[in-house]
Amino acid sequence: MNVYVPILVLGAIAVAFAVFSVIVASVVGPRRYNRAKLEAYECGIEPTPQALGGSGIRGAIGQRIPVKYYLTAMLFIIFDIEIVFLYPWAVHFDVLGLFGLAAMAVFIFNVSVAYVYEWRRGGLSWD
Repeated sequence: MNVYVPILVLGAIAVAFAVFSVIVASVVGPRRYNRAKLEAYECGIEPTPQALGGSGIRGAIGQRIPVKYYLTAMLFIIFDIEIVFLYPWAVHFDVLGLFGLAAMAVFIFNVSVAYVYEWRRGGLSWD
């Protein structure tokens, strides 16, 4: 049990800091809200008061977000996940052997398919 005491203490400090920060921010922070602060903000995209056709959830929200927003998010997820899996593989490359090389080749192929899809859909053109 003595091995886990530092981890538990660090976890307790982290939780205490998070709770303390939220409480202090709600007590000390400004409470003046205006129309601009209450408006939805989607990465600089101006929201429209009415949905441009269609029904369902977009009609209920009253805003339409361009597909470019989702393509950019998809691009981030593709490369973020790629790095998360490539780094540990590179660290333990010599231990994994041929199986690790084959598994990473399949993974790189799958990521390449997603990359090509993103490229073909125009996610890499920033105009």
